[in-house]
Amino acid sequence: MKILITGNMGYVGSALSKYLRTARPDAILHGFDNGYFSHGLTGTTVMPERSLDAQFHGDVRQLAPEFLQGYDAVVQLAAISNDPMGDRFVDPTMAINQGAAVSIAKAAAAAGVKNFVFASSCSVYGVAVGGARKETDGLNPVTAYAKSKIGTERELAELDTGMTISCLRFATACGMSDRLRLDLVLNDFVAGALSKGQITVLSDGSPWRPLIDVADMARAIDWAVERPAANGGQYLAVNVGSDDRNYQVRDLAHAVAAAVPGTEVSINLSAPADSRSYQVDFGLFRSLAPEHQPLVDLNASIRNLIDGLKRMRFSDADFRSSSLIRLHVLQGHLDAGRLNAAFEWQRFDA
Repeated sequence: MKILITGNMGYVGSALSKYLRTARPDAILHGFDNGYFSHGLTGTTVMPERSLDAQFHGDVRQLAPEFLQGYDAVVQLAAISNDPMGDRFVDPTMAINQGAAVSIAKAAAAAGVKNFVFASSCSVYGVAVGGARKETDGLNPVTAYAKSKIGTERELAELDTGMTISCLRFATACGMSDRLRLDLVLNDFVAGALSKGQITVLSDGSPWRPLIDVADMARAIDWAVERPAANGGQYLAVNVGSDDRNYQVRDLAHAVAAAVPGTEVSINLSAPADSRSYQVDFGLFRSLAPEHQPLVDLNASIRNLIDGLKRMRFSDADFRSSSLIRLHVLQGHLDAGRLNAAFEWQRFDA
């Protein structure tokens, strides 16, 4: 089997390439990435791309259709990856997250690719009251990032091809990776506990978030790269996570504090209501992928983060302004002139 992973040099892709190499030792694994975050290794001196058979560099918006010839599956991870980045950089977010994703899917279908896997998000539910959201429930995307995800899903659903398409609506990512991000709720809390003995909850703590460890995201993708159309349909949008991992933000903070003795929890009880609060029903994923269900529970994710950050000798109390926050990495590239406003690399004379 020959698999292409776009956006492989990020938080999820770094875990995925290593997982697939173990799960599919005989597969041919290729990566395609433009390298925005490739320098951000955390807790390792070994490039995760060592697990791949080849690494290609380029912009997914310019990926030539003929490049996709010969692949059995394409995993579309490439994206501007969270709400703050999406809201500040709307145009490149839509161009990369939606425009490029749909173009690659069309080219993949034309090239005879059997399976296309799109990394979507449960954030498409936005503000969701009235219980856990199922795939058949209404959507309420409130950010550019979420809108790009549902926009892509809708365009992929309209494609008339023989390719099996899986849109994986992932719960909120968490856990340790060789390219760690701290702009994720659980990761942020662990970093705060270790660096300053305090967890600062910016909301009133009441919003709901489903969580999934990055290792379990890789397990789900491994299922989707070979999912037969008979198992869920030619086109499938499915929530990916576990029912028992829906948490209120304050409960996450207290779980981390319990794992790092002496940690104080500060909750902003006067904060305005968070526009993103949703519980999610993962029953469909459980029925379709019983052998690929999440295995890493909350406490294990916390322990792995603690161990990983200690390996890094992490102690930056100002980490929310650091290069472990993806928004600051992009802004640094822009400020230095390495990227233009369209997020295209700029060439410099030697």
